[in-house]
Amino acid sequence: MGDWYKADLAYIHDIGYGDFADQAAVGILTCFQSHQIESGLVIDLGCGSGIWADHLIQAGYQVLGIDISEAMIGLARSRVPDAEFRVESLFTASLPTCQVVTVLGEGLNYLFDAEHNACRLGPIFQRVFDALEPGGLFIFDLVEPGQVEAGQTSQGFREGEDWIVLVEKQEDLESMILTRRIITFRQDGTLYRRDEEIHRQQLYNANEIAAQLKQIGFQVQISNTYGEYELAIARKAITARKP
Repeated sequence: MGDWYKADLAYIHDIGYGDFADQAAVGILTCFQSHQIESGLVIDLGCGSGIWADHLIQAGYQVLGIDISEAMIGLARSRVPDAEFRVESLFTASLPTCQVVTVLGEGLNYLFDAEHNACRLGPIFQRVFDALEPGGLFIFDLVEPGQVEAGQTSQGFREGEDWIVLVEKQEDLESMILTRRIITFRQDGTLYRRDEEIHRQQLYNANEIAAQLKQIGFQVQISNTYGEYELAIARKAITARKP
């Protein structure tokens, strides 16, 4: 559906960045249990390569995963054959009745499709509210401003046995957009294949998002953690409960 998280970056993200979903899973499952949600359907929007979905299946939940990246969905289907996955924008996907909706890893920030802009959050929040059973949970994390100093560019890299990824980040506080330039090198035989993707994220203020959720009818909590797992700088986790 687009030129984001193509095969090489999807592979690298799965191997090199999957620890986020693994470490967040314990705290989120504990949250489920504290709200007496021990079974039923969890819809995972922006499901990526299925790491979180795998935790859910192992814990006894049903899973519907939705992601715009065909490569990510391919990895997810291989990892979690007992879950259902769809290649679709989370902003247009129909949501069946469920107990929980999750969007982990900044999925609501990404500007990957024409359907996403700040005005679209209200409608998706309403669709999630309508899909949830009473007592159901909407759990997600957001990126706020503050990863990069204004007017500055940050650069970093990670490497694995057969890959290297270089990331350059800039924030435009006037438009509230974070731009990531991502260059990947993945080993192919004796050579390395190069690819590049540009990811743009709309930055949000968690308190303003919480206010939108409350207007719809959610009870809302904002946190810097998923359980004992602390989120990185300029991220917030939001737990919204349908009464």
